[in-house]
Amino acid sequence: MSSLVKALRKNTETIQENFLHFLWRYRRFEQTNLTTTQGQAVLVQTIGAYNTDAGPDFFNAQIQLDNTLWIGNVEIHVLSSDWNKHQHQLDAAYQNVILHVVLEEDEPIYFENGERIPCLELKNHIPQKLISQYQRIEQNTHWIPCQHQFHQVNPITKQNWLDRILVERLESKTQAIHLALAQTQNDWQTVFYRFLARNFGVKVNMQPFEQLACSLPLTTLAKHKNNLFQIEALLFGQAGLLEKEFEDKYPTQLQKEYQFLQKKYSLSPIPTETWKYMRMRPANFPTVRIAQFAQLIFQSSHLFSKILVAQSIKEIENMFELSLSNYWQTHYVFDKTSIKRKKSLGKNTIQLIIINTIIPFLFAYGQAKKEEKYKERALQFLEELPPEKNSILNQWKALGQSAHNAGDSQALLHLKKHYCSQKKCLNCAIGNAILR
Repeated sequence: MSSLVKALRKNTETIQENFLHFLWRYRRFEQTNLTTTQGQAVLVQTIGAYNTDAGPDFFNAQIQLDNTLWIGNVEIHVLSSDWNKHQHQLDAAYQNVILHVVLEEDEPIYFENGERIPCLELKNHIPQKLISQYQRIEQNTHWIPCQHQFHQVNPITKQNWLDRILVERLESKTQAIHLALAQTQNDWQTVFYRFLARNFGVKVNMQPFEQLACSLPLTTLAKHKNNLFQIEALLFGQAGLLEKEFEDKYPTQLQKEYQFLQKKYSLSPIPTETWKYMRMRPANFPTVRIAQFAQLIFQSSHLFSKILVAQSIKEIENMFELSLSNYWQTHYVFDKTSIKRKKSLGKNTIQLIIINTIIPFLFAYGQAKKEEKYKERALQFLEELPPEKNSILNQWKALGQSAHNAGDSQALLHLKKHYCSQKKCLNCAIGNAILR
């Protein structure tokens, strides 16, 4: 067994095949004197269209075998025996394969009719320098695999890739939105209300906030849209935060109002213990966030409709300018007085809500309605917002890759999580540039 085969077999099967896909897609193998394992001369005229779904790896390739031009599909494996291992011999989709490209042919492979499939071995046609580069990237334990080569990549290549994966990130975020819409008969207002509530949870309390919104229909809140006290009673009651005896008059009144509304609407509160307070700034306590969310519901009817017609970030930011009731200006939790503070949503919090809720919904709406203007506005808003600040973006900055706006920061977060951390260098334009 060759040293190349041994080296590649140390990695997972997915990484191995991805490497071979990379070699084929970018013709990064020596193409002179190619022959099948049966001695037919091979001339690759076109590699075919890369397929990321089920079926052969490349569609409609044009391959000349000796003096005959074949048009059909190409399948790639590390070992030829993987064909049978993956049960392609039983799948009609693979009967139009004209060339089986492998690292090593460990056994001949046949179609169902007994005809042998032409096989091209690559193990002696891969430049050693490329193999070494690939292994260095795949086997290191740096913060990103290409940490020492990252600076060598052309800035235009990097920016083009960030622009592309920003759209990929938005498309990824909108999948959950479209799923929720399918479950609610395309009720945009309700789905927006639930996702908005989730992002009021500030990471730690996202899940209970989402549970709260799901347990309390927007239509119920809408019946009390002109009464902040009743909106607070419904939200705090459904949050399970009105289930004890209180000393203060205000929570006692909320409790009494909720008990009436609970019976009227047959409501069941979520468990109190789902809320987290530990290692959290008081301004982010769930009680404060619920009070802010109540104020938003009170002052913003048909919020999603207003978002759709907003033409600037400033318009949206103004919608989240909230002024809490007197009680919450002197409290972070019930029955415990604190120094008087306004407790409005900070600018950074508002911007995070815009990034994580408003912009994905604009993009999803544009997808659903086939109206590019909403998608373009989503991207425009990301360019107008400042970049986020966190440890991951600090690491990128240390590598010389600063984020100039929220679009850049979102793309860099996506790059780190979905490519670098998973070592998907062969699917990354930056990794490709290094290997090429």
